[in-house]
Amino acid sequence: MTFTLPPLPYDEKALAPVISAETLRLHHGAHHKTYVDKLNELLEGKNVADKSLLEIVQWSAGVEARKAIFNNAAQAWNHEFYWESLTPPGPGGPVGDLAARIEKDFGGVEAARTELADAAISHFGSGWAWLVLDKRKLKVIATHDAGAPVLNGQRPLLTIDVWEHAYYVDYRNKRPDYVKAVVGKLLNWEFAAANLAAAEELAA
Repeated sequence: MTFTLPPLPYDEKALAPVISAETLRLHHGAHHKTYVDKLNELLEGKNVADKSLLEIVQWSAGVEARKAIFNNAAQAWNHEFYWESLTPPGPGGPVGDLAARIEKDFGGVEAARTELADAAISHFGSGWAWLVLDKRKLKVIATHDAGAPVLNGQRPLLTIDVWEHAYYVDYRNKRPDYVKAVVGKLLNWEFAAANLAAAEELAA
């Protein structure tokens, strides 16, 4: 199977002013595309034509000889998930079962936002901050570099990219400003709710 760069789920200008069209062009059209292109190059001659992107991530994780494959596959997968985790600025927040679970596990939406923002801001170096379902509990975690919670049996609901290429054009070295703006204005709670429902249906 040859993997292709999926299109953004919105126009390049849709996340402005929080994330500019220039950042999206570079982040999606250059960085994300490079991971996909490099992955295809690394998979040439490998007997993996029947595997999905997520299966490639799982197949290559923790295997030294497949480290480069893992890094590019996981980054491609994480980026796809990140684009879906964002939505054009507007009102709204979690509702229904997701809102109830957030109230139960964090004490409220603002507490969950704060914990997610803190994880993203305080993470040292490159990586990701995630809202995940861990068994039956919602948690916030961070992963280094290309790490993904699916490798630990956790189900991701939302993610924030904290590699510098996600924010440097718009915010320079001010990661906290980027994170707070994303958490306050761009998180796609409908996507998170759908991921929670799918995870719970699978576990039933």
